[in-house]
Amino acid sequence: MSKPIIVGISGGVDSSVSAFTLKEKGYDIECIFMKNWDGDEESCTSEEDYKDALLVCDKIDVPLRTVNFAKEYWDNVFQYFLSEHSKNRTPNPDVICNREIKFNSFLNYSIKLGARKIATGHYAQINKKDGLYTLHKGRDNAKDQSYFLCSLNQRALSRSIFPVGDISKNRVRQIARDNNLLNHSKKDSTGICFIGEQSHFKKFLKKYIPEKPGLIKTTDGIVCGEHEGLMYYTIGQRRGLGIGGGYGYSELPWFVADKIIKENVLIVAQGHDHPALYHSTLTASNFNWISGTPSKKNNLTAKIRYRQNDQNCNIALLSKDKVHIKFNEPQFAITPGQFAVLYDNNECLGGGIIDNRK
Repeated sequence: MSKPIIVGISGGVDSSVSAFTLKEKGYDIECIFMKNWDGDEESCTSEEDYKDALLVCDKIDVPLRTVNFAKEYWDNVFQYFLSEHSKNRTPNPDVICNREIKFNSFLNYSIKLGARKIATGHYAQINKKDGLYTLHKGRDNAKDQSYFLCSLNQRALSRSIFPVGDISKNRVRQIARDNNLLNHSKKDSTGICFIGEQSHFKKFLKKYIPEKPGLIKTTDGIVCGEHEGLMYYTIGQRRGLGIGGGYGYSELPWFVADKIIKENVLIVAQGHDHPALYHSTLTASNFNWISGTPSKKNNLTAKIRYRQNDQNCNIALLSKDKVHIKFNEPQFAITPGQFAVLYDNNECLGGGIIDNRK
C-alpha cells in the first residue's frame, strides 16, 4: 500500500475541502482531529468541531482518528502566551501553534503512522526552487495565511500540502456546497482558540496572571484615568480604555501609544494620526528564515500584523536571527511581541518577534 496523506481536519470548511479535494484526485488519505486544549472554557468548540469533522469524513468515506496534543500545546504555546503577557507584550500564539503543534507534533505523529505528507486547510502555497522549498501567499489575497506560517522550516514545507492554497474562499465554500458537505456555510473561527472572542480576554487572563492596576497618562504626562493592568492592553488599542472621546481638546478617540513598564503607566494619544502612534523602524529577534539562511536582498516588504497590506522596507542583519527593519513610511501601532514578517513579492521569507520600535 502507498503511504497516505494525513489531513489535519478541524471541522471547518477549509480543511474539509482539503480532504475532499485530495480524495477526489485519487490520493490515499486519512484524517486526524487534533485536540489541543483540555480547559473547560465556555468558548471552546472542540466537541462541536469534532462532530463536524466526523460528519465530513463519513460523507467522503475516509477514516478519522483523534489525537490529544493538549500537553504539548500547554508547554509550548500556552506557556509562551502567558510569559509574553506577564512581560506586558502582545504575543501571537497562532504563529507558535503552527510551528510547535501543527507542523511539529502533528507532523511527527503522522510520519510515525506512515504518512508521506500532511495536509492542512491553510491559504498558502509551497513551491520548490533550486532544491529549496519556498512559501508563497495564497491566491485569495483576502484569506492569505502565510503570515501565520512564517516560522516553518524546510522539513515542515517538504512534508506538507496546502490543497486550498491556490483557490478562493468563495470557491472552497462552493465545492463544499456542491458536494453536500454539511459545514459548507460554517462561520470561520475567530479569536484565540482557547479564549474565543476578544470579549472574554480579560476574564480569561485574570485566572492566570494577577492584576496590577496603574495610571493612564496622556503623551503630555497628564493623568486621565486608571488601567486594570498593562497586560490587558495592546499598542494601537482604542476600545476599553474608559476615556471618553470628549476628554482633552477634541472629540477624537484615544489610542494606546506606549507602556512604561517600570512605572506601570499606560500612555495614550488622542487621534489616529497622533505621531506617538507611528514609528519607522523595528528590531525583530528569533527570526526564522524559511530557506535556512538570511535573505541577501535589502529592498523587501513586511507586515507587522496579519490584516496589513505589505509595506516597503529595507532590512539590516544584526545577526542570523535578529533583523532591523526600516519602513519607507511610518507604521501605525508597531507592537512588541507581535511578528514582523518579510516578503519578496509573494514569497514569505520568514518572520521574527518584534522587540522594540523607533
